[in-house]
Amino acid sequence: MNIQSAINKDIFIPRDERMLVAVEVWRRKRKRMSFLPNKPKGEYATFICVSVTNTKPHQLNITKVKQFQGSSSFTRRSQWTVEQLRQVNGINPNKDSPEFDLLFDNAVDQWVASSSAEKCIFVQILYHACQTYWEGKAGILANAGKLGKLGRQRGISSGTHHEVGDGPTDSSPGSAARAVKTRRKSYVPPRQTEFINCQSKLTRDARTMNLVIYRCKAFLNRMKNKMVANQSRSPGRGSNMGNVVQRVNVALGERGDRLSRAEDKTVKLMRKAQQFADTAHKLALKYSK
Repeated sequence: MNIQSAINKDIFIPRDERMLVAVEVWRRKRKRMSFLPNKPKGEYATFICVSVTNTKPHQLNITKVKQFQGSSSFTRRSQWTVEQLRQVNGINPNKDSPEFDLLFDNAVDQWVASSSAEKCIFVQILYHACQTYWEGKAGILANAGKLGKLGRQRGISSGTHHEVGDGPTDSSPGSAARAVKTRRKSYVPPRQTEFINCQSKLTRDARTMNLVIYRCKAFLNRMKNKMVANQSRSPGRGSNMGNVVQRVNVALGERGDRLSRAEDKTVKLMRKAQQFADTAHKLALKYSK
């Protein structure tokens, strides 16, 4: 069982939640130098997890989970809802990097992921989950508005059946209109999570292909780390396998870049074709009159 499955089993399944993604992180206190090790030593490991409730209406949560050294169990430390997540900062929009920030209503967390690929997977899945959540939220609010409008129309129609001698009632058209205006003034639309300094390939139409590429990179990165650890324990063994993994990692990165460029060109062509179709439709409507 891998770490993500273990976290899901220990933390989220007992609470009737389903984990979507988890990334191992460390605090980013200062700019990390290239010659420093990627993984600082500590007494515990920290994971940032994204989960969704199984019961409706679905709630999207961001949870901080820790695993203390020498323990096989996981502990939930903090949890926020997606409404409390104001901003996701990808730090560098031009290249893959392991750094990212999460801005909540009452906290700002600056993190460094175990690798750039792990961070990109986390941002991609979090972005898609946020989009799905806010679209569902908008649909619920739209349905509630339609039901309220239907109820007001029924109230107004029932009020017209009163006799002339009846006094004014709360279901009169004037009172209904005032109630609608009051609701509109008091209603505050939810503020969606903002994604800034994130690479466009993480949030645009090409994210599905890139997600597969990043998963492969993350898997090979974990394999390489295991090879390096085994080689340090037993010098002279595993060097050939480590070189093979490194070569495969480089080849996969080059192929991933080519696939990303091809996917970006496909998206641009699709957008140009849609613009051409819209222009042709407008011209057809203009000259058909």
